[in-house]
Amino acid sequence: MKPHVNRCWAQIDLAALERNLRRIRATLPAHMRYVAVVKADAYGHGLHHAAARMMHSGADLFAVANVAEAAQLRELGPGWPILVLSPLLLEEDPLLAELDLAATISSAQEIARFDAVGRAAGRRLKVHLKIDTGMGRLGVWHTDAHALYAQITAAPHLELAGIYTHFASPDEDAAFTAEQRHCFLDALSRCEALGLRLDQSLFIHADNSAGLGTLPEGGRPFNAVRIGLLQFGIQPAPHALLTQVHTEPVFSFHTRIGLVKELPAGTTISYGRTHRLARDTRVAILCAGYGDGIPRALSNRGQVLVGGHRCPILGRVTMDQTILDVSALPAVACGDEAVLIGTQPTPNTAQPSSEPAATSPAPLAQIDIGEFSRWADTIPWEILCSITKRVPRLYQSPLGI
Repeated sequence: MKPHVNRCWAQIDLAALERNLRRIRATLPAHMRYVAVVKADAYGHGLHHAAARMMHSGADLFAVANVAEAAQLRELGPGWPILVLSPLLLEEDPLLAELDLAATISSAQEIARFDAVGRAAGRRLKVHLKIDTGMGRLGVWHTDAHALYAQITAAPHLELAGIYTHFASPDEDAAFTAEQRHCFLDALSRCEALGLRLDQSLFIHADNSAGLGTLPEGGRPFNAVRIGLLQFGIQPAPHALLTQVHTEPVFSFHTRIGLVKELPAGTTISYGRTHRLARDTRVAILCAGYGDGIPRALSNRGQVLVGGHRCPILGRVTMDQTILDVSALPAVACGDEAVLIGTQPTPNTAQPSSEPAATSPAPLAQIDIGEFSRWADTIPWEILCSITKRVPRLYQSPLGI
């Protein structure tokens, strides 16, 4: 049997991931702990590989969306703190003790449920109190947080391990973010009046990748940050703190050309005939479509790198193929690589010379995930989560930098 050939794939640079994590940590205040958010299969990068690398790079706590993700993460070994960010279903409650997880608490009902699990297990379960300061999603409303705090501390089989909130628009609305931070700090003060001690024994966290630039001077009383997109080399917002960190893209998206052909002027392209060729055109058909994660919104709009050139997408993206105009590339052929997100060396246009060859690397053509997302009228988070399971992840430098 012939070896498998990748028609479409994503490359994951684990060494870049480790460098990113270390650089972010070096920028944070010394007391600040690193909560690595690895939900949605580590934002499409592959949970096992990404988290294993982070364990060797200084992550203090892992945050996942649900118990199923936590179970996958726990396969890597015992002892690593894992926070489940989303609410649990009743049937999932026993897994808190079985997998040694920290649950998010937003209500008195959850306190009773999780305390019962701890009682049955004969030990205390760790929990994080979430405070709603204006997101309107999970968490107890900030003016009632102190009452829920008191109930948690009174529950004999629960241990408060953290308190946190979630900013609704840190990358777009600094004033509302400041208001949310004030509400959170006020809620903490009310809890302090009931005995809360704001020290390193608790994770106090509000900021994520997009909110880091609004950290108060010194960061206190916050002592942890939740880092998701930034650790993968994607800056969600141009805040001052973020620009101090040089992060590298970890993810790139590739496919190959399956067919090259000539079509006459006037030919209509793909479903719905939404593009008509204005001239005789050389087209290439990619071995990937929306079934792999190329958004249909890139139809007649997006571009793809082939041979270091930007080639426009013609017509509608289909489930398994995408059509490009490669008229500028007479040598393009079946099997050539095309880059959807990432870089390619640009063609060498220098004239022959008797001088020694330059040692500097060739310039790179690039389509970054921000540009790709804008073509699709969406955000990098969604793009990363939409690259399907049909696309294998190929890991670079899995064992060392």
